[in-house]
Amino acid sequence: MIKSDKWIRRMCREHRMIEPFAEKQVREGTISYGVSSYGYDLRIADEFKIFTNINSTRVDPKNFDAKNFVDFKGEVCIVPPNSFALGRSVEYFRIPRDVMTICLGKSTYARCGQILNVTPLEPEWEGHVTLEISNTTPLPAMIYANEGIAQVLFLGSDEVCELSYKDKKGKYQEQRGITLPRL
Repeated sequence: MIKSDKWIRRMCREHRMIEPFAEKQVREGTISYGVSSYGYDLRIADEFKIFTNINSTRVDPKNFDAKNFVDFKGEVCIVPPNSFALGRSVEYFRIPRDVMTICLGKSTYARCGQILNVTPLEPEWEGHVTLEISNTTPLPAMIYANEGIAQVLFLGSDEVCELSYKDKKGKYQEQRGITLPRL
């Protein structure tokens, strides 16, 4: 069952599920963020890792080379054509044991050819969400820091899971900042 805005507000007040937490949807002059009817629109922070091939390394998820990225901090990140950038959520999440989430990209960015990787946040996972934004266009694309970039949908179960992300000591548990691939 998908969780409502009332449930999200209660969980944030009582259990610090999302920090910082925008209790209402913020829209004016910005790409929206905050509570929506059945989810939460998270913001992207002002720190990015922009993919580059200047070092001519390979992209290997088992042996990832951090030299594949250029670090950037600022209010607007320019993603090169046919490339991608990593960012992180402003918000820190603490997912309850009886909830699974799905994080989806916002349509405002998708309509500009910028696609966000769809990712789950598993039961009892906590941390900043590392976001992968692909620019599928032949033109440079802009990402606005501290504005909405993705929506998190909360899917509740009528029973708690047997093995949570915390129980299995997941490799991305309690991640802070942008986290590169780990093996």
